[in-house]
Amino acid sequence: MPSITISREYGSGAIHIAERLCERLGYGYFDKNLMVQVAAEMGVSETDVVDFSEDTYRMRSFLERLFGRRSIRPEPGVTGESAPALREKMLTEQEGVRLIKDTIIGAYERGSFVIVGRAGQAILRDKPAVLHVRLVAPLGARALRVKDREELSLGEATNLAVTRDQAAAAYLERFFDIDWNNPMLYHLVLNTGRWELDGAIDIIASALANLKVISEIWR
Repeated sequence: MPSITISREYGSGAIHIAERLCERLGYGYFDKNLMVQVAAEMGVSETDVVDFSEDTYRMRSFLERLFGRRSIRPEPGVTGESAPALREKMLTEQEGVRLIKDTIIGAYERGSFVIVGRAGQAILRDKPAVLHVRLVAPLGARALRVKDREELSLGEATNLAVTRDQAAAAYLERFFDIDWNNPMLYHLVLNTGRWELDGAIDIIASALANLKVISEIWR
């Protein structure tokens, strides 16, 4: 059964769409709980797993968001008070990205899931039976959604959407060397400013059904 990755501009309705798709299709939703479950099957303890969503990159401490702090000795020859912190940050980033990759691949190998963000379009880029979706919308429309959902002023909602988008773009460029706006990464790019969210769900479900047909032909 195919899985779905959803890359989204902040406020484009991805969470609502992903949850409704899971209900309709009987798919699993890749969230923190699933990350813990898959990681446990891989021998990684729950205490080592902290969910990391790409659009929070640079918005909070990377170490605090991705992993708990650890005591890691500096490399030989590295001295000074900053050496342990620098060593810890470097190793934690590498370990964190590897864990995200491993858990997403692990989920893909176990069944059908909807994966929002977390570089799913890059990690599963070359995997068969995966529908890669990109959700976009005009900034004004996204800001209005964020404003209502998070009870912010329109200006605050606009700034939040822009900041989250910048964070996601920076994360994907740094760790996966991709431009998240590159349409060639996706099978479907959908402007949710032009569609009601339920209509967008119908379009994605239809694209998935056709992906299944193509997958059968390619076997």
